[in-house]
Amino acid sequence: MFEFPQFSDIQRRAIYFALALALSVGAIFFSLAHGNAAATPTPTLSPLPMYSLPPLPPALVVVDVAGKVKHPGIYKLPQGSRAVDAIKAAGGQLRGVSLTDINLAEILTDGQQIIVGAPPISSTSSKSKQAGASKGKITSGTININTATVAQFEQLPGIGAVMAARIFAYRTAHGAFATIDDLTKVSGMGKSKFANLKNFVRI
Repeated sequence: MFEFPQFSDIQRRAIYFALALALSVGAIFFSLAHGNAAATPTPTLSPLPMYSLPPLPPALVVVDVAGKVKHPGIYKLPQGSRAVDAIKAAGGQLRGVSLTDINLAEILTDGQQIIVGAPPISSTSSKSKQAGASKGKITSGTININTATVAQFEQLPGIGAVMAARIFAYRTAHGAFATIDDLTKVSGMGKSKFANLKNFVRI
């Protein structure tokens, strides 16, 4: 049977001291390890910054404002602007100038020209031409069908208020006429009617 060795009092004290020292050192290491773990902050994930694309610049149309305005010239306006906006950009009409011959609500198209206070087309002084002028129709000269107003279209031979409005509306919807023959594309513009007025129009 195994028997434990017999230790002297000095040996037992040394063993007790060694055990006590080992326990003290272990307690110190445990405290240090626990303190470091508590002091270490838990990493947190921060949300990524949100970036938005810069807004696109608005589409522009370039128009020519001429005639009796304070500052005639070329102006760039946002797409969807109307004739009244172009006139305001040019400083407005001069004092005493009427805008009744201009459709102020017309939506502008790129390259369009707006003439404010355009003089009416005059006729000659011969008797036959005076008779034509009395009916409001021109007998000489030409008008630009890409800048003419409804009132000016009515001065063309064989063109009444309804047809003048149709020509103006067609130009507004489809843009400037490429040739005078494009007038035949307007509803109600027959060959005979076009033949009567083609010598009085131009691009």
